Amino acid sequence: MPTRELPARPSLEQYKKQAKELVKAYRSGDAGARRRVRDHHPRLARKSDAAAHHEDFSLAAAQFVIAREHGCDSWPKFIKHIEAVSGRLSPATVWRTAEEAVVAGDVATLDALLRDYGEIIRSERPQSWWNNTLTPDYEAGDARGIIASTHHFSTWDEFVAHTEAMKDNASPVGRFEAAVDAIVGGDIATLTRLLRDAPELIRARSARRHHSTLLHYVGANGVEAFRQHTPQNAVAIAELLLDAGAEVDTVADMYGGSTTLGLVATSLHPKAAGVQRPLIQLLLDRGAALDHSAAAGGRSLVHSCLANGRPEAAEYLASRGAPLDFESAAGVGRLDVVQSFFSDEGAAKPSVTKGQMESALMSASVYGRTAVAEFLLDRGLDVDVQVNGFTGVNAAATGGHLETIRIFLARGASLELRNRYGGTSLEAALWGAANRAHEADYVPVVERLLAAGAHVDPGVVQWWRQQHAASPEAHARILELLRAHAGRS
Repeated sequence: MPTRELPARPSLEQYKKQAKELVKAYRSGDAGARRRVRDHHPRLARKSDAAAHHEDFSLAAAQFVIAREHGCDSWPKFIKHIEAVSGRLSPATVWRTAEEAVVAGDVATLDALLRDYGEIIRSERPQSWWNNTLTPDYEAGDARGIIASTHHFSTWDEFVAHTEAMKDNASPVGRFEAAVDAIVGGDIATLTRLLRDAPELIRARSARRHHSTLLHYVGANGVEAFRQHTPQNAVAIAELLLDAGAEVDTVADMYGGSTTLGLVATSLHPKAAGVQRPLIQLLLDRGAALDHSAAAGGRSLVHSCLANGRPEAAEYLASRGAPLDFESAAGVGRLDVVQSFFSDEGAAKPSVTKGQMESALMSASVYGRTAVAEFLLDRGLDVDVQVNGFTGVNAAATGGHLETIRIFLARGASLELRNRYGGTSLEAALWGAANRAHEADYVPVVERLLAAGAHVDPGVVQWWRQQHAASPEAHARILELLRAHAGRS
């Protein structure tokens, strides 16, 4: 039975604020907060009062308590209850409904959402249910413009014509789109049947702006955002397409021209699915060119991988013989190649500019190529030089590269210079710890930066407390360190 009633016009934002306040009160040992948790949180109710202010009381736990106080079994159900009472949708529901309307081409629904919730859609950061990295561009115009653009058409009329053609399942457009859906969904049986019934599909191209073949969709990159998904059987699907006659180095029109190898190597989704390297291996085994002039938007493969945050793919391609220029060699840690651009006396050869040296230093810092960074710093580069809004130590801190940080500190690098997002080196490390904890151990990084004199703003402590704890132990240790140094000048 609920112990609290909703007001006549409930506000979800107010309840979110209340949840944050409950976290703060519970952690401080407030008796009223402890009582609320004991009454409405079965698991925590079993804990002793001595543990009532423990740091593991999260925002999600507080939201659960508030939901239970209002007679709901969960926070999502509480949100739906508020929506039903107030007649207003939560931001999460707005974004989900908008995305569903965009995919379906539902102009009426999207028009209504833009009219009634335009501020939420256009000004707040949306949470996408497609792949967590891409969302519709709600600034693309009206509902028709947004839908057409998201589907990779230049005009609404082109989108309508395409939609009409898709209604005929036996048409070339209908079959191609069905094959794409099978690729994205990992449906080998359907894809096999479609290719058997219409072998010409293997060389067909999408009517959308990117003009992809079926094989390009395996890259999960540069095509429709809601189709940028890599199934677990992507390698088998790619093998099926290649066996059916797909040309491995065919170029599509995304990013100024890309092959499937370039798309796979630079994409997040094959990496997240754990199949990026096997896909790359398959494409290379089938003859994909490592030096194709249009493999990755006119850039070299390794350079493009590094620019898109795919160092593992860059290293693998380099190991397979992909061409390396000065900057990409620095990014994959090939000190021998970097050294070849300098004379025996240590002077840069005429082909290497100062700007390229600075860019190479940043690439080495971002990916923790300590030996390369040290070599370049020894060539006289400014330890605090900024490239794309980051210093070397700031970039190394973001990636959690402790040894790289140490060589910058040994040369007197400033920890308080802010990156383009406004973060100091310590704050960059904390962002990394909150978002990349699976890639590096950030506890010793934070310890080293604090030992070197990094300033801790009190607001940073509060921000860190609210972050999701991928590792509760690491989260607690970092919180302890920040508290010990907060406000130190």
